[in-house]
Amino acid sequence: MTGRTAEGDPQEELAARLRLLQELSGLGVRALARDTGLSSSSLSRYLNGQTPPPWPAVVALCRLVKRDPRPLRPLWERTSNPLPAPPKSSRQVRPLPRNDLPRDAPDFTGRDVQLAAVLAAVDSHRAVSVDGMAGVGKTCLAVHAAHRLAADFPDAQLYVDLHGFTEGREPVDPDSVLRMLLAALDVPSERVPREGVEQLAACWRSELARRRVVVVLDNAADAEQVRPLLPGAGESVALITSRNRLLGLDEVPPVSLDVLSPRESAELLARAGGDPGGPDGRLAREPESTAEVLRLCGHLPLALRLAGARLRHRPGWTVGILVERMAQGASEFDAEFSAAFAMSVRQLNRPQARLFRMLGLLPGASFDEYVVAALAEVPLRSAVAMLEDLVDAHLVQQPTAGRYRLHDLVHQHARRAAAEQDPAAERERALGRVLDYYVHAAAAADAAMPFLSLSRAASAGRPPAELPRFTDKNAALSWLVAEYGNLLAAFETAAAVGSDAHVCELPRFLRAYFARRCGTTHLNVLFERSLAAAERLGDPLQLAEAHSDLGFARYNAGRTAEAAAAYEAAELRLSEAEDTQVEAELAMRRGYLSWDAGHVEEPLELFRLAGKLYERAGSPAGVAHAAASEAWAMLQLGHREEAARRAREVLDVPHADPAWPPALTARITLGVAIAHAEPDDAAEHLHHALALARDDGHLHNQAWCLNCRGVALRQMGRYEEALASHREAFALLDELFEEHWKVHFLNGYGETCRLAGLPEEALRLHRQALELAPRLGNRYEEALAHEGIATVLDGTDPAEAAGHRAAGQAVLQRLSPGAH
Repeated sequence: MTGRTAEGDPQEELAARLRLLQELSGLGVRALARDTGLSSSSLSRYLNGQTPPPWPAVVALCRLVKRDPRPLRPLWERTSNPLPAPPKSSRQVRPLPRNDLPRDAPDFTGRDVQLAAVLAAVDSHRAVSVDGMAGVGKTCLAVHAAHRLAADFPDAQLYVDLHGFTEGREPVDPDSVLRMLLAALDVPSERVPREGVEQLAACWRSELARRRVVVVLDNAADAEQVRPLLPGAGESVALITSRNRLLGLDEVPPVSLDVLSPRESAELLARAGGDPGGPDGRLAREPESTAEVLRLCGHLPLALRLAGARLRHRPGWTVGILVERMAQGASEFDAEFSAAFAMSVRQLNRPQARLFRMLGLLPGASFDEYVVAALAEVPLRSAVAMLEDLVDAHLVQQPTAGRYRLHDLVHQHARRAAAEQDPAAERERALGRVLDYYVHAAAAADAAMPFLSLSRAASAGRPPAELPRFTDKNAALSWLVAEYGNLLAAFETAAAVGSDAHVCELPRFLRAYFARRCGTTHLNVLFERSLAAAERLGDPLQLAEAHSDLGFARYNAGRTAEAAAAYEAAELRLSEAEDTQVEAELAMRRGYLSWDAGHVEEPLELFRLAGKLYERAGSPAGVAHAAASEAWAMLQLGHREEAARRAREVLDVPHADPAWPPALTARITLGVAIAHAEPDDAAEHLHHALALARDDGHLHNQAWCLNCRGVALRQMGRYEEALASHREAFALLDELFEEHWKVHFLNGYGETCRLAGLPEEALRLHRQALELAPRLGNRYEEALAHEGIATVLDGTDPAEAAGHRAAGQAVLQRLSPGAH
């Protein structure tokens, strides 16, 4: 029941128009949800008129049946809640279409037949795989074709290196690739599943179905790595390269590359070498030497380009000299084309050659000048200059400004050269500097991000001479997004080489990032391994922090019993290593858990204890954090005036970020606390809190603001507005793929429904809370659910109401201090 019967209701009229769109599509609700990228539960509420849909959902439905959504805009606006327009922020400004394609080769030569085959396969099957041996030009052909297709696929042109054949690292798993691709399309985090490759792949296909995107999937290891990444329905296309023919992809036509023909090889060498052609060119004057260069290069495009670059930059050389230089190093490597690498490296000066070898040690896929400066232990300016020299020598690629990468073959050569020429101790120190850099850079980014728990300063290794500067939280988040793959690669490398200090510390500085982008599942895994590293290190303080961090990750994943066990272990370790800051943080976290467990006074005591400990540790931010949580606990206990006073004290603490977590908590608390006495001021505080949460881009906080706004509006007697706010909160929660978060909001929503004259909906919500709360160990919400059900049933089923009320009181009695 929606309770909406009035004729001319805009929400019901909009729902009727949406049902017409569904009829035009000929699809059921689940199929329609899949093709539009919506959740089926949300779509059902939109079609039934229970919830006003967000505008992007209306657009998606219209586009699916090729209807213009603009005539529906006035009707949709009449159904919208009277909330303040969200402030313009980096999250809400529509970005330019993403173009990650590497530069098209200006000397692209030959391949006419293969290029035509690639374009034909894309046209008929929306995908193609290009296979062939290393260095044969697979990537060059795929990128060239993608540039040819770019105008017809304007929504995005994406490129991902799957590292199927990168020496020294595992192929990138489909889960990570899908998250990177969805982030590249700027898909909001609320629409990205938190776990499960199948769910991620479905989300990816759904996004591609609404867009015209070309994506290059480079260096695939096998069909299993690629299959989840393929587009489904729609017009988007994928170009795949691999050294193996992907026999398992029957639906994807293959195009196999061989080496260039002698004529094409000579043409490419001439173009790469800047030879004008004709009888006066160097190549024409020395046909035998030219033929030998082609043979030594194996007619492979990559080797030919490197050889040609040497001729271009050495106008005094004859082709014969080039042959001599190539032959001198030909025996060093198994493959013929490695001679070109060796010859190219020999033209570098000593610092450049040293840096090139060291680049083979980097654990990530791409890199910037800061990590290179740390790797080589040189000033940033010197690192930039040497990188540009290596780019000019075609040994380093620069796909975008400020980002660099090595081709797989070049990476293998650099790694092998380092092993042969540099002492093991020097390589170990260089890799250690890289791991130090990533920990300290992540710590700097984390310090610029607002988060409830304040990270201690990085202590693993030595800080590098220069770190990126993060002017605000948006810059920090952008850096974390760009470096996400490298940070995980650094973590894996640290684990592989036994650098437990880095394994122990790095995950702590990724908590704020994971809270906004990736949910809790992966963070739990990282903290499990971090704890294992701390146990090997044996330092009581690190063990206390690791147990506490793992407990908080468990708590946020709804695993409360495991969280309690981790907190107990942390408290035991803290008795061995006194640290007031860590002790304060643990008290805060135990307070959250205690409240969910249904205790009444204990959480308040823990928050007050945390405040005293933070004050003793000299942390004003921590004191404010504890005071805000104390105010919230007071509000839940019914001490409205005291809660409002405490919240105002927190808001008086100056801070540069308006969305600072303690201030956000205090503003929400104050809005609910004064809803009865000062409704206008309360509404203003809650509107402000919602605007800040939206600007911060934190979906959990937005849902929390909306739900609390619903509670406050209910207390003001504004039931319809309260229901709308609750519904919007749950629409966000439906997209978060973390059902356990709903337990905090279900009973409040149910109480609003009861007072708004929707008893059946209230009963459903309270019963849902009663089912969820015991499973999560949340005794407080379990007791509230029993009482909520009893209140609804008092007038219709007194016996069942009495049973639920007794059950709720029994839960509370078991939690009282005297219970046994």
